[in-house]
Amino acid sequence: MVRSVEGGGPAADPSGVWALAQGESDVTGLAERVGGALPAVSQHLSKLKLAGLVRSRREGRRVVYFVDDPDTVTVMRTLVDRLTARAAGPAPARRRGFGA
Repeated sequence: MVRSVEGGGPAADPSGVWALAQGESDVTGLAERVGGALPAVSQHLSKLKLAGLVRSRREGRRVVYFVDDPDTVTVMRTLVDRLTARAAGPAPARRRGFGA
């Protein structure tokens, strides 16, 4: 049950999921990787966990977050690849479909 991007849910900012798809991390390490404030990243991780996009495990006093769903990793890689390609070159021709 993931809320939509328009609704401001956990998918609204995919940077946390993408960073965790690259490798597990604690909150401090993830905040450094995405350039976010520690409280905001911690809150975002809680929402991602509730949405089932990330999991966590305790290692002593640290909580390590990770993505263990290969489908989530695939979706994030596809998203980043498409956005990178879009930024690197001319916009692809638009296809006409329903309502176009």
